[in-house]
Amino acid sequence: MKMDPLPIFWLLLVAWRLSLSLAVNPFAVQQIPPDPCYDEKGAPRRCIPEFVNAAFGKEVHASSTCGKPPTRHCDSSDPRKAHPASYLTDLNTAANMTCWRSETLHHSPQNISLTLSLGKKFEVIYVSLQFCSPRPESAAVFKSMDYGKTWVPYQYYSSQCRKIYGKPNKATVTKQNEQEALCTDGHTDLYPLTGGLIAFSTLDGRPSAQDFDNSPVLQDWVTATDIRVIFSRPHLFRELGARDHEDEDGGVSSSSYYYAVGEFQVGGRCKCNGHASRCVKDKEGKLVCDCKHNTEGPECDRCKPFHYDRPWQRATAREANECLACNCNLHARRCRFNMELYKLSGRKSGGVCLNCRHNTAGRHCHYCKEGFYRDMSKSITDRKACKACDCHPVGAAGKTCNQTTGQCPCKDGVTGLTCNRCAKGYQQSRSPVAPCIKIPAINPTSVVTSTEEPADCDSYCKPAKGNYKINMKKYCKKDYVVQVNVLDMETVGSWAKFTVNILSVYKVRDERVKRGDNFLWIHMKDLACKCPKIQISRKYLVMGISENPTDRPGLMADKNSLVIQWRDAWTRRLRKLQRREKKGKCLKP
Repeated sequence: MKMDPLPIFWLLLVAWRLSLSLAVNPFAVQQIPPDPCYDEKGAPRRCIPEFVNAAFGKEVHASSTCGKPPTRHCDSSDPRKAHPASYLTDLNTAANMTCWRSETLHHSPQNISLTLSLGKKFEVIYVSLQFCSPRPESAAVFKSMDYGKTWVPYQYYSSQCRKIYGKPNKATVTKQNEQEALCTDGHTDLYPLTGGLIAFSTLDGRPSAQDFDNSPVLQDWVTATDIRVIFSRPHLFRELGARDHEDEDGGVSSSSYYYAVGEFQVGGRCKCNGHASRCVKDKEGKLVCDCKHNTEGPECDRCKPFHYDRPWQRATAREANECLACNCNLHARRCRFNMELYKLSGRKSGGVCLNCRHNTAGRHCHYCKEGFYRDMSKSITDRKACKACDCHPVGAAGKTCNQTTGQCPCKDGVTGLTCNRCAKGYQQSRSPVAPCIKIPAINPTSVVTSTEEPADCDSYCKPAKGNYKINMKKYCKKDYVVQVNVLDMETVGSWAKFTVNILSVYKVRDERVKRGDNFLWIHMKDLACKCPKIQISRKYLVMGISENPTDRPGLMADKNSLVIQWRDAWTRRLRKLQRREKKGKCLKP
């Protein structure tokens, strides 16, 4: 059977038709926006690198080359007799075809291989070889997907398929065996003696070729990093009755032969899974995809960090399948993907934020962590969206507050947002277990004796009413002048016993009165008429006399004592009076 060589333009046309599902309109280049991976509105869409001859300019390793070592017929030092493998992928024209040629081989057929590395994964649509010698009687095309570590067959050519390769010369490809290499005898004719072509299409006859987007099997089938062609059996001239050829020693050999190829082409696209419109060289000079759609990797085959809200997918004509960023409300820099959450969300969101910052917690860093509550005046994305509960260490029953209101859990008798004060009707105690206790009920009419009971409190307290101005005369008349913090109270007979903490001592005649915890005694009748008036958990300036009819340790105050709520402005004045007393300004009683 004689076959004319297939024109390269016809092969490209066939490859173009078979890769319609991968291609874009080649005549609409000027209408494409600056970035083909996005439409006019900025929405992501599938984009693919241009269809190229991936072999052009690439290095081919030949297992045998005429002139290595130099022979009489092939001397690599003589440009006129050089046949290097670089001629396989250079620029050729019909008028100036440069050819690689193997060494002249003798006797039994020997396997000669051509190995081409593409530099990265390509989606190969066709492999073609144009010969300067007669086409081989038997040849095989292999591919590697792991840069030459392992090889799988792509296609076999032979007039004796079953004998040479153990394959039938006629086989049908179904969806169950779409990755099976076939053997054909359609390209094994001797003629023409030069210019013959072997052309293999990866998609021709494959049932899923028209639905390539949805066929992972074919997507894997067309993927290759390296192509290897092995010539196993030549057409021997002696079989055709042709004249014998002169061998290297000048004699005649009827069994010598060689292979010669003028052009080795691999048509396809840089594999970028629909997420890049071009391939570029990285800093190390390796070919990589210029990835978009928040993808990365040599083939845009994974999502960029923090873009794990849904699983990576190849782009299709209908859906760009852009990788989506996790929603962490600006409080996290890392996240992971959770398939169960993704399924529960109706396949919309599966991202889980990691190491939430700014005192936030949750899958999306969308609520405040324990010990903090939400500040509703700020956006959830604000760095200060969560405020510390600041629960009082004694008054609160725990450190965790309500995340909406910020209210801490208070102990009995304690109130306030942070549980920092006693509730109405309670007074401070010295117990950390029960910091606030109920104030005992005081009935003024029951504590004032009948003989001492004044007609009314106004006349009874009159001596203590009036001017509270602190001057040197009043200071000198008193036995003690102290600043106290009232902590607790209990009743002892007709007396009220206040536990106080003496904060500052400005004057004292009793050496036992020092800073720290002490007692202040006030008769119940004075307390009933509020002369002096005193409350728990407040600071007072107390000026009184040292006489203590209770015969108990501590200070005593009555209606004639000065007990007034403390003002910080008094500190300076009292220190001044204290200095004047030391200089003898106080008159002796």
